[in-house]
Amino acid sequence: MVSLQIHKEHITEHMQEIADAIAIGVERRTATLGLHTSACSIELLEFYLHVLGKISAGAMIKHEWFKSPKPEQKIAPLAERKLEVDFPDKAKLLSLMYVIEEERNKLIYGKPNQLALEAVLNAFNQLHLIIKEKLKEKGEEIA
Repeated sequence: MVSLQIHKEHITEHMQEIADAIAIGVERRTATLGLHTSACSIELLEFYLHVLGKISAGAMIKHEWFKSPKPEQKIAPLAERKLEVDFPDKAKLLSLMYVIEEERNKLIYGKPNQLALEAVLNAFNQLHLIIKEKLKEKGEEIA
């Protein structure tokens, strides 16, 4: 069972790694960005849902759930099926998670282009900002 404090510590660690990668140069640290934006977005979402009381303290969210749904897909996306809870800005947050996860493996294992890097960083920054503001409204501060 992961406590809220451990989530905060993980978020701080991921945010520092992202900041360091940006300082070094995003083109030189694509794998670091892919890994830490993905992991941090999961930590942010878990922390947010724990604070809202939408998931139990032992519940875990997995990055694999955030594969972008296909237009012809007849069943609900995996993230929607696994996270059957409603919360503020759910559609927006999930759409940002989809962008991050869509490019994750390219950043970590492949040779991503500048557009992929920008897409992930923009999506992550938006996700972080939205969740940070929502948490602040609930009296929680994060990095």
